[in-house]
Formats: sequence, structure tokens, C-alpha cells
Amino acid sequence: MSLSVGIVGLPNAGKSTLFNSLLGRSIADTAAYPFCTIEPNEGVVVVPDNRLAVLAKIVKTSNIVPAVIKFIDIAGLVKGAAQGEGLGNKFLAHIREVDCICFVLRDFIDDKVVQTGSNPKNDFETVKSELILKDLETVEKVQNSNVKTQNQNLKLKIENLIKNININLNKGLMVNKVKFDDEEKEIVKFWCLLTDKPYFVVLNVSENELLNIKAKINQYKDWTTVLICAKLEEQLAGLSNEEQKDYLKSVGLEKSGMERLIQTAYRHLGLFSFLTAGEKEVRAWTIKKGTKAPQAAGVIHTDFEKNFIKVKVVNYQDFINFGGWQNCKEQGKIRLEGRDYEVEKDDVVEFQVGC
Repeated sequence: MSLSVGIVGLPNAGKSTLFNSLLGRSIADTAAYPFCTIEPNEGVVVVPDNRLAVLAKIVKTSNIVPAVIKFIDIAGLVKGAAQGEGLGNKFLAHIREVDCICFVLRDFIDDKVVQTGSNPKNDFETVKSELILKDLETVEKVQNSNVKTQNQNLKLKIENLIKNININLNKGLMVNKVKFDDEEKEIVKFWCLLTDKPYFVVLNVSENELLNIKAKINQYKDWTTVLICAKLEEQLAGLSNEEQKDYLKSVGLEKSGMERLIQTAYRHLGLFSFLTAGEKEVRAWTIKKGTKAPQAAGVIHTDFEKNFIKVKVVNYQDFINFGGWQNCKEQGKIRLEGRDYEVEKDDVVEFQVGC
């Protein structure tokens, strides 16, 4: 699945530094002035999954293919972006194309880096307001085009939906906080509203703030928040895995900020990975929660969905405990599931398909 997270925030909040850390190498220009990123940088990042190496040992393969997610570093927004300030229209268009938004908010002091905002809460409101203003503009266009709709029931439904959205946007409420029925969700999804996207917040802090993660996150409990020192993470990216672990341990952290960020992004997209394991490769495949077996098979190959027959399923822990497919079969741990089966996170599977 081609899924993407847009890194969004005010200029000099640390977006490009964060992006470089995600990729583990310097790509985006991190100059200390606004608009150093004009075209969005894109990078594919591995989703951490310790299960893959364990499976690879059992099935005796060296080929491990993890799940990935695409991060896009979008140039900094400024107040007035919805009216085109600071190349705003172009940047807002980039946001429209992503599946999830990562708001990067500056919470560090550095006299060498120009600060364009004031504090995390105000900066969030500034960026959110620009997205809301753009959505109001989009909804107005939808309202004008709705006059041409011939289906009167649909026209009335859209009119009521537009009225509801307008009321909430004008209250400063993002569309993803508004409750819709299933049909309304499909209509709103078609409009590609910026504030309808799931989002989480990265607080870019100084290194010493990392020792107070819980207290800091509680301070911003209205958001799903990841606390990161982007500059430190950029430095960590140049170390070996062992060196990274040793350093993180020395500062009392179990996981790097990058690992926590990637896992948060994955969770906020409503995704998880099911597993395949054989001599050829061990691989994690990305699907949304609630995906049924034929559609999960289609992620591997489109013909698999069309020609789906059954799926062999073993729980990951059983696969580990009993040592692979053959032993799981002998112990009666393999299940055969049909078209209505919803694939689960810890499923190790093998699809059976026809010609």
C-alpha cells in the first residue's frame, strides 16, 4: 500500500531535521531560515518490527522485507497561507495528497535559528487555522457545484452536510472531530478536506527535555504527542545500532524518537502488518484494520484476490513456539479460513489461490 505522512509546521520548527533523521541520512536542506524546503522531499522509512528476524531464523532465510511508510517533508506554512502567503497554496496542495499529518511544533530555544512562532499551542492554532480556512474555501466550491446535482435526496444531504461542516469549521473544529454516518464519511472523503486527515503532534524539544517526557506529554494531553529532539535524532542516525542503544540507555530511553514516531504514524493510519514466512523471504504486509482475507491477499498480488480460495493461518506466537509450518501442522495449530475472515495483526499466513 502506498501510504504517506506529511510533515507539517511553521518554518524552522525542525521539520527537515526530523525528516533527515527518519531517513538516517541528510537529504533535506536544514538551513536556519524560512522556506529552505521548496519542493517536498519524500522518503520511504521502515516500520520497526522485531518479529521478522525471529521468523527468518525459524524458516532459515536471510531475505527480510519489512513494511514501509512514506514521509514527505513539506515546506513551512505561515499565517496567510490559505490566501497564498509564503507559497501557501502550493504547500497546502502537498498536504492534500498525504494520508496523515505530522504537525511538528517547536519547543526549544536556539538563538541561531530564527523563530517564526511563539509556543507550541499557539503555533498549532496558527497552522490549524490555515488548514481550516482552506477547507472553508473548498466547501464553498462544493456548495456552488451542488446546484447542478440532479438527485434531490443527495442534494439535500450534501446541503445539510455542508452546513454542519461550515458550522464546525467556523468554531475552529477540525473535520476529523465531527461525527458522520457511513454515507456522509464517503461523501466527505471525496472532498479531500485537509482537516479530515488523521494527525499527531511531534514536539521538537531540547535534549534535556527528553528526561521529562511524561510530564511534557501530559502538558499537551489534548493531542497524540511524540516528544523528540530532532537535532539529537539526526546525530543518532549516524551511529550504529549498538551505539544508538547504548546512548539511549544512558539517557533513560528505551526507544528512539524515530521509532516512536514511526509507530505512532502507523497506528494513526489505522494500519498493521500481517506476516508471510517461507524459504524465499519473510515479509510484513500492510493492511487496514478490518481487511478480509481476499483483500489482504490482493496486497501481495492483485490476482490473489481474484483467485482466492482459502488462507492458512497460524498465530505468530504459535509459529515461534512450535518452530514453523510443519510442526504447527502436526500440533493442529494451522487454521483454514475463508473469504469472510478478517486478517489479524499476529497472523502468519499462506494464501491458497486458484489459476
